[in-house]
Amino acid sequence: LLHLTGYEDFDLDQIKNFRQMGSRTAGHPEFGHGEGIETTTGPLGQGIATSVGFALGERIMNARYGNDVVDHFTYVIAGDGCLMEGISQEAISMAGHMKLSKLIVLFDDNGISIDGPTSLSTSEDHTKRFEAAGWDVQEIDGHNPAAIEAAIAKAKTTNTPSMIACKTEIGFGAPTKGGTS
Repeated sequence: LLHLTGYEDFDLDQIKNFRQMGSRTAGHPEFGHGEGIETTTGPLGQGIATSVGFALGERIMNARYGNDVVDHFTYVIAGDGCLMEGISQEAISMAGHMKLSKLIVLFDDNGISIDGPTSLSTSEDHTKRFEAAGWDVQEIDGHNPAAIEAAIAKAKTTNTPSMIACKTEIGFGAPTKGGTS
């Protein structure tokens, strides 16, 4: 994603070295390894928890300095493995309770974790978890850019945090990798 949005630290050579020692494209983003990475997000679940802190910080700073100085959204891209971690539930619960409306989670809902299909280890419905915690939830085709754009626009109008469940196929478009971990 950083490559696609113009960060020069993440060129195609770095992408080709994904999960290789010494590469900027480690399995999980690590602060200091390249421009655009604002926080380390491994182990799983840490990214969403940290982002709840960012959204709370935005609210506190906005209350002090106003919209002219602090007025932004915090975005999270979370996968199945991330949401299976216990820390994510605590973060989701707190964000919903505090109505952190500037927090938008894009859930890459592909039914796959690093170990294989999520059906091997969980039967939870993540959308219902978020709804139960007071979040606005949308379900979309995660391969449709127009649907993603529309969902983000709607999420920006809610008075609660938002989760957009982007139904995807891992490896989509790769002839021998689609649907596999």
